[in-house]
Amino acid sequence: MEYVVAAVILLVVLLAGAIGLVVPRMRRRELPPSSTGGDTATLERPSAAEPGVETPPLVVPAEADEGLPPLIVEEKPAEKAPELDRPEPTAGRLVRLRARLARSQNVFGKGLLSVLSRDHLDEDAWEEIEDSLISADVGVEATQVIVGRLRERVRVLGSRTVAEVREQLAEELVSALEPEMDRTLRTTPHDGRPAVMLVVGVNGAGKTTTCGKIGRVLIADGRTVLFGAADTFRAAAADQIQTWGERVGAETVRGPEGGDPASVAFDAVKRGIDTGIDTVIVDTAGRLQNKVGLMDELGKVKRVVEKHGPVDETLLILDATTGQNGLEQARVFTEVVDVTGVVLTKLDGTAKGGIVIAVQRKLGIPVKLVGLGEGPDDLAPFEPAAFVEALLGSAA
Repeated sequence: MEYVVAAVILLVVLLAGAIGLVVPRMRRRELPPSSTGGDTATLERPSAAEPGVETPPLVVPAEADEGLPPLIVEEKPAEKAPELDRPEPTAGRLVRLRARLARSQNVFGKGLLSVLSRDHLDEDAWEEIEDSLISADVGVEATQVIVGRLRERVRVLGSRTVAEVREQLAEELVSALEPEMDRTLRTTPHDGRPAVMLVVGVNGAGKTTTCGKIGRVLIADGRTVLFGAADTFRAAAADQIQTWGERVGAETVRGPEGGDPASVAFDAVKRGIDTGIDTVIVDTAGRLQNKVGLMDELGKVKRVVEKHGPVDETLLILDATTGQNGLEQARVFTEVVDVTGVVLTKLDGTAKGGIVIAVQRKLGIPVKLVGLGEGPDDLAPFEPAAFVEALLGSAA
């Protein structure tokens, strides 16, 4: 019996010793190694407390964040506003472009000067001068007047040198261009509404491009401009004029393709009134002067626009290469919409610059602007003296 009691006591002592060894180990959980490989470990709490297990406090050493890359916040760059074109100032443009005009008029100028350089100007010489002027589209009547006056001056003054005769011819041509004509563009806004410019012409004369260039001319002179894309028959025309406007920061009012052009023109002027714009330029569809229906439609565009107030400027775009055909175009368009000025385009591609004289003499309409190339600023206010100098070329 004593042996049994002694065995039980021994068993109890062994169990107590075992428990004493196991419990402290369960209380001391090993920390996971540091993810950075350093001596300091990052401590994590168990996701759930285990029975009988004491959860150690969470301690994060201050050095734990050392060696980590700094947090970089990428800032989205601010969107830059599109850079606008800066049109060249209009003052002296024709003078700057004179060399280009002179190249296209080279044959005309040299032909005249070769005749004028003869020792004696006989009847044959005067006929050659007349033929040169007529071939340049000055017109028969205007040519006869110019040559008649020049012959009289040469006879009375006894001019003998080429320079003298050339100077007298230049004076006669300038006089035929009527330099006293008012060539200013009526673009000054009225009290409460903008000036309105209507641009008309036949197909292919360059109306839309000229509208864009006129807008640049006005913006270069300090005006604010709005375009009305009233050529609703060609979607490309509306896109084209809008592109011109975007380059210089001008708004474009357009309508649906095939829509009523008069409605678009009306809305453009209304928008100009609402936004305080200086000048509204309305681009119309090209039309042949002998198409009665289309010409009537053009008259409607003008009447609808005039519900806001009178149209200040109606510019007819003439292609200089069409020569005398431009006279008939000008006559018909004037009857329908009362043209107030002419823009002569493609003058650098023809030796027929005399059409300027013919248009003014026949219709009494001043040429206000001339186009001398495809560049955005190759449109210049017409200056009679500079034009004649380029037309004749150098006497040297």
